[in-house]
Amino acid sequence: MNVETILKEFKQLGNPANVEGMRRFGIYAPQVYGVPMPELRRIARSIGKDHRLAQQLWNSGAHEARIVASLIDDPHKVSDLQMERWARKFNNWAVCDACCCNLFDKTDFAYKKAVAWTSRSEEFVKRAGFTLMAALAVHDKTAPDSAFLTFLPLLQRESMDERNFVRKAVNWALRQIGKRNPDLNRAAIRSAEAIQKIDSKAARWIAADALRELTSPATQKRLKNRPAKSQ
Repeated sequence: MNVETILKEFKQLGNPANVEGMRRFGIYAPQVYGVPMPELRRIARSIGKDHRLAQQLWNSGAHEARIVASLIDDPHKVSDLQMERWARKFNNWAVCDACCCNLFDKTDFAYKKAVAWTSRSEEFVKRAGFTLMAALAVHDKTAPDSAFLTFLPLLQRESMDERNFVRKAVNWALRQIGKRNPDLNRAAIRSAEAIQKIDSKAARWIAADALRELTSPATQKRLKNRPAKSQ
């Protein structure tokens, strides 16, 4: 399968109504076909892992092509340079999150980029740093607690960023870290309480929303019999 064939399939499957709906949810790109996510996943499964084709799809610039690229690329072949190059092209939260949750979190550079990108000024690169933290908290089952404890001061540091897609990612990362095990839950609650004291509308929202979930009976019940990871 080549890029031209895949783009033709996107055109056939696309729906202008979906494009308009995506815009209402803040998904903008120069070329959007409006292909539903289940179809994109089906196409990716039919292709399998293909690092070269992933690069070609990414370079096409089409929104759906970049989502599929994140699904078919081989994380073992992804370089630091590729991650930087792709991150600089993030122009909406959907592509950002797809790359982080489908691909980047499985690379050798995931933890390094999670830290580095939180200091960046570009909205979706900064979001990518926190999205990586959330994805790692969910997907990296063997990581020690210490890997996530190092993230908490960064969440606090950036909690005053008022940009919607940044503050939501900070909140997401804080909640996912805090749902990993009882020890991290307590650490995340302490971090949220510190964030809550910051004189910032964004910080107060991040903290209130995170505390609501992290202290809820449902979350505490799930964590009760979950063992803590080693430090």
